[in-house]
Amino acid sequence: MIISTHHLRKEYGSTVALDDVELRVPIGSVYGLVGPNGAGKTTLLGILAGLRQPTNGTIDIEAPWSKVAVLPDTPQFDPWLTGREVVDLARALVDPSVPIQRVDAVVEQAGLADAAHRTVGDYSRGMLQRLGVAATVVGNPTLLMLDEPSSALDPAGRREVLDLVARLRGEATVIFSSHILSDVQEVCDTVGILRNGELLFQGPISDLLVGSAVPDFLLRVRPPVDDAFASLRNAPWVRSVARVGQDALRISVRSAEDAERHLAETLAGSGARIVSFTPEAATLEQVFLELMS
Repeated sequence: MIISTHHLRKEYGSTVALDDVELRVPIGSVYGLVGPNGAGKTTLLGILAGLRQPTNGTIDIEAPWSKVAVLPDTPQFDPWLTGREVVDLARALVDPSVPIQRVDAVVEQAGLADAAHRTVGDYSRGMLQRLGVAATVVGNPTLLMLDEPSSALDPAGRREVLDLVARLRGEATVIFSSHILSDVQEVCDTVGILRNGELLFQGPISDLLVGSAVPDFLLRVRPPVDDAFASLRNAPWVRSVARVGQDALRISVRSAEDAERHLAETLAGSGARIVSFTPEAATLEQVFLELMS
């Protein structure tokens, strides 16, 4: 493990921000840290980065501090510097031995090549976010902590940041804190879920998704689907049903067992002609909502 915490606790007066957190971050992983607002994500990252002190507990980080990089959720830079100068300054401060060509490479990877010679005072919030990512990775860190790196970006900017993070897998360890669960599911191999300062789950995303959430089912029938829709909507074992195109319904159920047991009789009463009935893989968002409920 590159990071291990032991009985980590943080209190702000009578408020407990972190409660006995036992974080385990594997070397070379992209670790997704997720949770609702106020769960303790930013507090935890601040403690790991040495910017805050825990109330109790210990932290073991198996990386030299010179190879640890942190990106806050709202990075700010001197407005009179150009984007390229910001990244080059980060390179010079962190590791001057890094070749100067690395600056242009990461600026381009962040999608800022056309704006590299503009002063950052003219940058949008999304551009500043991508510039922060470039400045964070330019020194080839061993451990990166990214706090909401894609939160302010448009779809194209998010794609560039996610691609950049994905390329780091195996080359560096990344803690990727985000409330955009689809981003976490796409780029992370490990996940930790915080709620009210408690770590509810951590481990491989595959372990969380397999068997953790009740899957939705996709039902295809011969048109028309109105009778099948009405019968399923009134069935007590169905949470919700929605139309998907002309000949399909997506069914959210209370349990997979109920669906397997009652679907045939429910549809037989409606006269629907079934083409197929298949479970859909659970998403991180579904599992997250179940854990939060």
